[in-house]
Amino acid sequence: MPVDLQALYPKLVHLMLDTVFVVDGDSHILFVSDACESLLGYRADELVGSLITNYMHPDDLSATRASIVRVMNGQHHVDFRNRYLRKDGSTVHILWSARWYKEEEVRIGVARDVTALVQAEEELRFLAHHDPLTKLTNRSLFYDRLTTSISAARRHQNRLALLFLDINDFKLINDTYGHAVGDGVLCTVARRLESCLRETDTVARMGGDEFTVLLTDIQSIKSVSQKIDQILTVMAKPLGAEFGEISMPSCSIGVACYPADGEDADTLLKHADNAMYKVKKCR
Repeated sequence: MPVDLQALYPKLVHLMLDTVFVVDGDSHILFVSDACESLLGYRADELVGSLITNYMHPDDLSATRASIVRVMNGQHHVDFRNRYLRKDGSTVHILWSARWYKEEEVRIGVARDVTALVQAEEELRFLAHHDPLTKLTNRSLFYDRLTTSISAARRHQNRLALLFLDINDFKLINDTYGHAVGDGVLCTVARRLESCLRETDTVARMGGDEFTVLLTDIQSIKSVSQKIDQILTVMAKPLGAEFGEISMPSCSIGVACYPADGEDADTLLKHADNAMYKVKKCR
């Protein structure tokens, strides 16, 4: 018995994991496949007759409308991404393949949920420039920001300061209480450093128990000394109850100022590092 493919087509459309939309020239939804309920949280009967633009993320409306114009002018889109708002108010990232069929005067689009992919891409981008444990800026991004800040300071004849911070006797914490506790101490240090800084400043974990702080647009050497005193005061506060009787370790801070101690990133880092070790030896 021959198979009636024409009769099967509607069933095949509803079996697709991706969602099929049919929209008229004025962006009214004429048809959606069953997968739409999983994608947007709406049943087909809730969507048919409404404007598809009603469900687009407001920040993506302009780019999406421009894409619609291109599609209706005969350009077949196979890789357009935008965001839609689900019925529950959450955001879904969608990858589209769309085409305008002039004879039928409809635009057919196939929508794929790529939210997990987008989140994975964002996480990879974040990890490329941040320390995975403390979530602080990593060595690579810090170096770039330091270089950029030096160039800006040179142009505007401003000053900046670079602090190099090391946790004293941190190895003893790892050896005595384990690396999980040591990691907790590092994260505590990171949050405390962040609490001391302005939005224009940058704190980074350079590796191990070493951190750097970039202070931009410094008004005076006194302000740098005050910032160091603030950091030392915050660092001296006891650890939280989750650490039991473990004491917060002290830290040693070295400082280098632009342009007095160097006019390039490497020189400033070396100067601050050396200054930190001098402080460490004197404690």
